[in-house]
Amino acid sequence: MSARIKYTPEPMGSPKVVADFLPAPDELAFREEGVKVTLALSKRSIEFFKREAARHNTQYQRMIRRLLDGYAEHYGQPPTTPSTGRTPAGPRPRNGRRQP
Repeated sequence: MSARIKYTPEPMGSPKVVADFLPAPDELAFREEGVKVTLALSKRSIEFFKREAARHNTQYQRMIRRLLDGYAEHYGQPPTTPSTGRTPAGPRPRNGRRQP
């Protein structure tokens, strides 16, 4: 058994109130709308996901969905140019000038 904590009436210094940073419960339960699709995958891929899902105690469909969501999140963003970090404006017209 652990020893009991004894509290003493000492000054606490100057406490600061911090803004609430935790998400609301309804934000934690957020679920994206799902769309059912029929997709033919290789037997090797399905066996891999089933094996890994069993190792991590989850569903293989969920693993595939998270993989695809991560891919879409990463590659769904507009590309940036390495030198400036800005989004490219698109191809230039034949005369080399862009419209204002």
